[in-house]
Amino acid sequence: MMAIFIILASTLSFGQNSKQTDFEKFEVKKGTNIAHWLSQTKKKTEERTKFFTKSDVKKIADLGFDHIRLPIDEEQMWDENGNRYEDAFQLMEDCVNWCSEYGLKVIVDLHILRSHHFNAKVKPLWTSTLEQEKFFDLWRDLSKTLKKYPNHLLAYELMNEAVADDHNDWNKLLVSAFSAIRTLEPERTIVIGSNRWQSVETFDALEVPLNDKNILLSFHFYKPFLLSHYKTHWTPLKEYKGPVHYPGIILTEKEFKKLPQAVKPLVKKWVNVEFNKVILLKMWQKPIQKAKELGLPLYCGEFGIISDAPQKDSIIWYEDMIELFEETGIGYANWNYKSDEFGLVGNDGNKKQKLITIISGKKTKTKL
Repeated sequence: MMAIFIILASTLSFGQNSKQTDFEKFEVKKGTNIAHWLSQTKKKTEERTKFFTKSDVKKIADLGFDHIRLPIDEEQMWDENGNRYEDAFQLMEDCVNWCSEYGLKVIVDLHILRSHHFNAKVKPLWTSTLEQEKFFDLWRDLSKTLKKYPNHLLAYELMNEAVADDHNDWNKLLVSAFSAIRTLEPERTIVIGSNRWQSVETFDALEVPLNDKNILLSFHFYKPFLLSHYKTHWTPLKEYKGPVHYPGIILTEKEFKKLPQAVKPLVKKWVNVEFNKVILLKMWQKPIQKAKELGLPLYCGEFGIISDAPQKDSIIWYEDMIELFEETGIGYANWNYKSDEFGLVGNDGNKKQKLITIISGKKTKTKL
């Protein structure tokens, strides 16, 4: 295992932009996602305003985080004619100002488009030039408000978890969106992920604009899915209530044979499959190699385990993940800050202290 880490030390000697001073660079190490506020929510008006406030930003800073990733959805920020919802734009701007006050950096992530949801069967974004131009216009409009903020404070994530049938469809769209932003903001850091949910498996197919060092490469990681999405109601795993283990064999043959016949097809692919820290690191090699080849920094913008998963196994997985981020120098943001499913804090405001201690990098390793 030590050999792997020695290789990584040279692998992650990422390039920096020589035109900027250290103070001007956008660099992030550890953060959290602000989900269900301006994205994936039905909250409106006062309820939305109270869900995430300046006091939350202070709490995040006090915990030792250095940034937030801020998902925003098209339907939250604009009406169907492209007109702004000024109250939502004000909340976004308030958030950036609060972060500036408390020393946090911000990644504004265009999370869901009306023409593209990462889990939708039909995604007009890939077939309609009109929808593609609308996508570029959203970024042009965001830039009108956000370009006043310094480059070291704020970065733009083009789109969350692109899912195209053909990798080249995302690569072509990425270049056009990138160009639209660069025309307005030549040195803003732009966050780019691979096709198909920003997964590590597809990172070698990602075509990154060349000769631009103001790029942050981003992957998401929810492996093993049987653990991270245990009993999740929006996936087929909602029917599975059997055993799951980490580290080691996630589901043994003996355990599998005892399962009800109806659920066996849901989990068959995980039988006798092993996961541990070394295996997780091996799974990251495609994004690591891409970052090395291009001399760009690497970032994990989402990772996490659903709260209903077995706690001991989840804690060890989180510990392994944070150790790997620290050992490789990869920045990260967990999914997410406040929710009853993946949150560091429940919707009722109660802290999940053990998880917070791990994600903030302040916990020693649990003994097996």
